[in-house]
Amino acid sequence: MDDDLGTARIVYDDPEEGTVTRELQNEHIAYFQDHWILKIGEDDGKDVVRRIPVERVHYVERTVETFEDEVSTLKSQVESFADDVRTTIFGGRDRTTDSGDVTRIDVESGDETDR
Repeated sequence: MDDDLGTARIVYDDPEEGTVTRELQNEHIAYFQDHWILKIGEDDGKDVVRRIPVERVHYVERTVETFEDEVSTLKSQVESFADDVRTTIFGGRDRTTDSGDVTRIDVESGDETDR
């Protein structure tokens, strides 16, 4: 990768080392499922990662080209996640434009209504 994506600093609590400050390249840190994931090395050509629960992290600082680019990236990640959820739930159909018949059910009586 030729682009310099900047650097990151994460400060977290480690059960054995106490408070740890680690500096790494932005491409070696990610946030996923309430954990910060860090690439901490390689073993036989495979990446070694450490998952740190968000509760143990004091803060993360990242250098970015511009703040707007960082926010735009986060927005894209959220939209992508929403698309994945929509596909999982609705089987790839976009329910907002589906022209099929809609059956409405009255939540109190359980009867179908014609609308």
